[in-house]
Amino acid sequence: MPYTYEYPRFALGADAVVFARVADGLKVLLIQRKNEPFKGQWCLPGGFVDITETCDVAVHRELEEETGVTGIDLKRIDVFDAIDRDPRDRVLSVAYVGIVDELLEAKGQDDAADARWFDVNDLPELGFDHPEIVQRALTIVST
Repeated sequence: MPYTYEYPRFALGADAVVFARVADGLKVLLIQRKNEPFKGQWCLPGGFVDITETCDVAVHRELEEETGVTGIDLKRIDVFDAIDRDPRDRVLSVAYVGIVDELLEAKGQDDAADARWFDVNDLPELGFDHPEIVQRALTIVST
């Protein structure tokens, strides 16, 4: 089926906020981007939703592709739709949150140069609108 329209369309992404509640505090899993935009900066694992998949499928696929992490129960928390949230195009993102009780092994792969756990109180500068997404996810897990 062809997907051609007279009017411009936005792209759709899915981002995962995975927290680990461990003895020394709350950690979040981040990836270091291998490509522009924000090359070298830390971001949430995520990416574009393929035309043949749902957002729920895409967020798990992207998490696995970029970090190797699987089997996380992710819950949809919000849609982030600021006009300029991605410098490449008009992109909306559906954000998800999950919590684990250990620092799962994560390795940067695919378009992630690295993957690491960071203390939520000592985060590096994040690309895109990911600081806002992390803050929104924190309000979910702290209630």
